[in-house]
Amino acid sequence: MNIAIVTGASSGIGREFVRLLDAQKKYDAIWVIARRKERLLELAKQSETPVLAVPLDLGEKQSVRKLAEYLKKENPNVRMLINAAGYGKIGSYKEVSLEDTEGMIDLNCRAAVAVTQTVLPYMKKGSHIMQICSTAAFQPFPYLNVYAASKAFLYRYSRALRVELFLRRISVTAVCPYWIKDTEFIGRAKSGKKKSEIRSFPFASRQKAVARRAMRDTRLGMAVSTPGFMCSIHRVIAKIIPSEIMMGFWAALRRL
Repeated sequence: MNIAIVTGASSGIGREFVRLLDAQKKYDAIWVIARRKERLLELAKQSETPVLAVPLDLGEKQSVRKLAEYLKKENPNVRMLINAAGYGKIGSYKEVSLEDTEGMIDLNCRAAVAVTQTVLPYMKKGSHIMQICSTAAFQPFPYLNVYAASKAFLYRYSRALRVELFLRRISVTAVCPYWIKDTEFIGRAKSGKKKSEIRSFPFASRQKAVARRAMRDTRLGMAVSTPGFMCSIHRVIAKIIPSEIMMGFWAALRRL
């Protein structure tokens, strides 16, 4: 049985990836993982490809063990793994709670690696892994510090894992989008505060365009996908200009 697995599938770009996978008509089933079971079931109703709803909170360590049990029982051939689960918080070190700080590290780093390690034994030649990182991975971001650091971790992990899997012919693509304005991410990151350290999100992308570009880049086996103009430019500039200067640019941009 050839399947795809998508984490963070209940909303945003994760849900958009499920729709794209369904449209490809090349999988026997799509396994969708997220906390909100009702949203996963709703997504299953909208999909022509059979969808297995796996309601798990990947922020909890035992959830990955449950996923391992599902995999052992079904023994599928996983052709695509998309790790889209993650979240961020905007604010200074004083404003972001310890719970959210630990939660970002847990979900964005530990869970992504744990899911990948758990699924890899069920992947064969020609399979793909897509890790949803962020353009925030390319430099330090004050007032988005933990989120950016967590995505830098996932980005570096993805780049190294790609080399390790080269002989197995399993591709790993680190997807690094800019702000996406039509998902829940920005609203959740701002935490409902009236005044945010990031005042606006100019040139933000839309999830459909980001997902389509990321899927194309993954099919092409690219190491890094920057699905949009802003993140593509950022990746290049961040390689040339020192981090201290880039953080100065960021200090101005976030006040716009």
